[in-house]
Amino acid sequence: MAQAYIGLGSNLSDQVDGQERDSQSQLEQAIDSLSGHKQVTVSKLSSFYQTPAIGPGEQPDYINAVALLDTLLPPVELLDLLQSIENQQGRVRSVRWGARTLDLDILLYDQLIEDSERLIIPHPRMHERGFVMAPLNEIAPNLCLPSGENISQLLANCSMQGIVKL
Repeated sequence: MAQAYIGLGSNLSDQVDGQERDSQSQLEQAIDSLSGHKQVTVSKLSSFYQTPAIGPGEQPDYINAVALLDTLLPPVELLDLLQSIENQQGRVRSVRWGARTLDLDILLYDQLIEDSERLIIPHPRMHERGFVMAPLNEIAPNLCLPSGENISQLLANCSMQGIVKL
């Protein structure tokens, strides 16, 4: 069984069955969807963090978290599952780094290094982003990237400006 760290983010609400689902509810629904998959176990979940948006135009703040999954799915099949969950929750890919109902990223998959057209592991910019590193450090402070870099040390180099643990 593989261990995969997944980054979760949302800064848009969505209408579901006539009811509005806010960003935090979007993340909770994604965790429920992952937990409901027979080849995935959600082992750990960080706190939620409110984070200023990075990207074009004015956007609402994000809610971010990191989950540790134990999974039997190979990386590309896990990516397919994550994208399916994003689509079910109203994700529209129209503007790069634009606002979104849900963003699910594979940050790490065991100690695998992969660079293919569809998937790059470890996530290429995770070490630069406090909104990824803070929740990752919360659930795995002693974790090292395949390069040997320690998560806690990488977090020390990230800006935490505007990032609030909820």
